[in-house]
Order: sequence, then C-alpha cells, then structure tokens
Amino acid sequence: MDNAVVLCEGFLGTTYGKTANGLIRYTTRFNIVAALDSTKAGQDISAIVPKANKSVRIVSSIEEAKNLGCNTAIVGVATDGGFLPENFRPFIRKAIEYGWKIVSGLHEFISDDPEFSKLAIKNKTEIVDVRKMFMNFKPFFTGKVFQVKSCKIAVLGTDSAIGKRTTAVYLNREINSRGKKSIMIGTGQTAWMQGFQYTAVIDSMINDFVAGGIEYEVVKAWEEEKPEFMFIEGQGSVLHPAYPGSFEIIGAAKPDAIILQHAPGRVDYDGFDGIRIPPLEKYIKVLELLSDRKVIGISLNREGLMENDIPEALKKITRETGIYAFDPLGDLSGMVDLILKLS
Repeated sequence: MDNAVVLCEGFLGTTYGKTANGLIRYTTRFNIVAALDSTKAGQDISAIVPKANKSVRIVSSIEEAKNLGCNTAIVGVATDGGFLPENFRPFIRKAIEYGWKIVSGLHEFISDDPEFSKLAIKNKTEIVDVRKMFMNFKPFFTGKVFQVKSCKIAVLGTDSAIGKRTTAVYLNREINSRGKKSIMIGTGQTAWMQGFQYTAVIDSMINDFVAGGIEYEVVKAWEEEKPEFMFIEGQGSVLHPAYPGSFEIIGAAKPDAIILQHAPGRVDYDGFDGIRIPPLEKYIKVLELLSDRKVIGISLNREGLMENDIPEALKKITRETGIYAFDPLGDLSGMVDLILKLS
C-alpha cells in the first residue's frame, strides 16, 4: 500500500477539501501518512476533521511528507468545475521530481498537463487521473437490477459536498459490525480512492451510460458477494441547479429506502452564495415521489453547529418531519436498528 500525503493546501476540513477529509477518515487503497496544508500545519488533525485517523500529520511541504516516508501525492480537493488550484502546482512538481506517484480525481487531468507529463516521463513515475479511467466505461442499462435481492439504501442529499459518502461509509461499516453482510456502492472519485471495489465514477461517464454504470456495479456486487444490504453513494442533489443528481441513483439502483443528508446550518447551496436551498420537506416529497419509496432517516451535517447544538438539531428535524434524524459522526445505533428491520 502506497504511503501517501493528501494535498489540501488551504482547504483541509472544508467542503472543497472533502476528498482529503474522506481519505483521512478511511481508505484501504492508500496508507495516508500526512495532509499538506501549511495554514494548519502542526495542529491536531482530529480537531479539524472529526473522526480522522489521529496518526495523520499535518505538514506544510512535500519535503516534510518525504521525511515521514511518503511516496505518493493525492490531490485532495474537489473544486467547482474540477480545476486544479494554481497553488497546488509547486507541490505536484516537487512530488514528481522525487519520483512519486500522483493521484487526482479532478476533471482537469494532471496527466494532460504538458509540464507534469514531461516531468513524469523524465522521473519515470506515474500519474493516475481517476476520472479519466471511467471516461470510456460504457455499460448500458439492462434491467438486471430488478433481480438483485439485497436491501438497497441510497444516501442522497439536499446539497453537494454535504456528507453523503461519509454517511454511507459509516453505516455500511456499522451494519457489517452487526454481523450482516453489507456492500458500499461508490459513485465518485473519492470512493474509488477509498478502495471501494464496486465503484463507477459517474460524473466522468457519457450520460447515456450513467444508469448502466450504476446498475453494473450493483448487479456485480450482488452476483459476486450476495450481500444482505447495499449502501449507494449519492451525487449532487436532486434540486441543485449545477449538480442535479439523485434521479440516476433512484432510476438505476432502484433503492428500497432513502437516507437524506441535510445541513440545517447551511442556507445557500455550497459554492453558490445567494441561491437558497429549498426546504427539507420539499426534498422529502420529491424523492419519495420519484422513488416510490420512503425517506427513512435524516443524516445531519454538523456545519455551522456547535457540539452542544447537535442533540436539539436532531430533535427539531424529527419533530418537523416525523423522520428519525441521526448524527453520522456520532451514535449510529438507532439508525442501524431501523435499517436492520428492513431486511
């Protein structure tokens, strides 16, 4: 397993740093040794990223990461439009000069950059653009998903970058710890980086094949593993003006239930100031109408909340919606109990 530093200069713990945040919490594909963010160097990682792997060091340079034994650099940001921040270039350049592997999930492909590609050849190293790997992934929807007997739960959201994948990861792990077989179905580049075997990076696929890509992974997981449960990672948000996701998950994966991720402290869509997020109740109605299934839980995003605000926020959501609310970074037992009753 490669020893990796996650590049998140200026973005560690933020929504743009969600790839870094996710990898710092969990991955089986890489050994995350360090997070590079000079604005937070030396601080306690768990104070910035809740439930982080506490052994991860925050460093300010590639040289520091090298001294910790790193041999791989992962671009840990997911920017609007998927562009590489300009201030990341010196870090990538230095890592390639050391002969390190570079891994990126951005839409802007590092391997297509003239400077970086020449450097990689000169230093005999590899650049892995995760989204490029799925550009020619072209399975077509077959209807085989209707043969899948797993209890399929889609984790969808009221916004992008709101914690859908994190909730799916932790619920999947908790169900397995209860002695039930559960599989995570990834739909984005971070899930692939975290090592989830059944992943289609759908936002790099041609639109005609997105439904087929989702179905392919769900069916493959069923045929190879026969899990009792599947958790399907959502993308974007069904009412989002820029990232209108969710319908492809509902249409292709045919979930048996939905968990809806929500940030009560977030007023506008992330990265789109002035564009208001519709009421939670509207999302519930739309998703239940589209899927003909129930939203069985509301997963809380802590953004803008203090630790002592969380219990009241959960009670308020449940009181107003009639749906069980839980904190995915806290106690999962109540939500897991409800999920187990579905099988």
